Amino acid sequence: MHKILLLSINALYASVVSAQAPSPPSPQSKLSVHWEELSAAEFRDAIGRARGTCLLPFGILEKHGPHLPLGNDLLNVRYVALNAAQQEYAIVFPEYYFGQIFEAKQQPGTVAYSAHLQLELLQETTDEMARNGCKKIVIVNGHGGNNSLLPFFAQSQMASPRDYVVYVYQPAGHPPGRPPMKSSFDSHAGESETSHVMVSRPDLVHMDRAASESGADQNRQDLPAGVYTGIWWYAKFPEHYAGDASGANKALGEFDMKAWADGVAGVIRAVKADQVSLRLQNEFFEKSKKPLETKQ
Repeated sequence: MHKILLLSINALYASVVSAQAPSPPSPQSKLSVHWEELSAAEFRDAIGRARGTCLLPFGILEKHGPHLPLGNDLLNVRYVALNAAQQEYAIVFPEYYFGQIFEAKQQPGTVAYSAHLQLELLQETTDEMARNGCKKIVIVNGHGGNNSLLPFFAQSQMASPRDYVVYVYQPAGHPPGRPPMKSSFDSHAGESETSHVMVSRPDLVHMDRAASESGADQNRQDLPAGVYTGIWWYAKFPEHYAGDASGANKALGEFDMKAWADGVAGVIRAVKADQVSLRLQNEFFEKSKKPLETKQ
């Protein structure tokens, strides 16, 4: 009888302790894709789950016509990156808006950092990401003004050895089935971008203001084809509005944002599987030490 009583007490104690103690996390337990939301311990697990793959969504602070928010590009690219990382796990870096936007300095709210700071900050950011285990960094560009900056930054990674790879993703074109557009000319804060914000942050779209300014090309320069000058954008669109937002609609926005997110998810998968880029990068740096010994 005494033995039976002891066994019963032990069983009761075990059940109480089991109920109070948290169960160990499952390898498949949900981890946030937001870098800033992860605890230190979770971050270590997240790096493993992401196989060292991290996203750096890159936006800007600039005027977007009379009807869209200053952070338009940042809001859209982060929406896309976060949705893509939910499809194929990756860690998404916090808000990053330190890009090229000199052409909008005459507009309220524009933050234009010096060229050297843009490059230095981006380099130190990717260095720090890599130091924390992000050995495959995908910069997802959401701002047209970075279209020259980011490929140059990627090329500059060949200046000195490093143990990580920078990938730059700038989607081109649209998949079949895209809803037809009303406007024939569509660029900055036009029909597409306005439709995108109707999905990412509909509360920040003010369609009643869209017609208060013109997004028509002013075409104030007369130069031969192939001649480039930095004032070209201001010559065409001094109000920093290029297009006609009146045809914007949620259906177009949902199509584009899904296609963009699906594209980023596909890039994450490809980058995770990439075993070639770092190997070639290391080979390049090794050969660059003794260029005269490189076989021709």
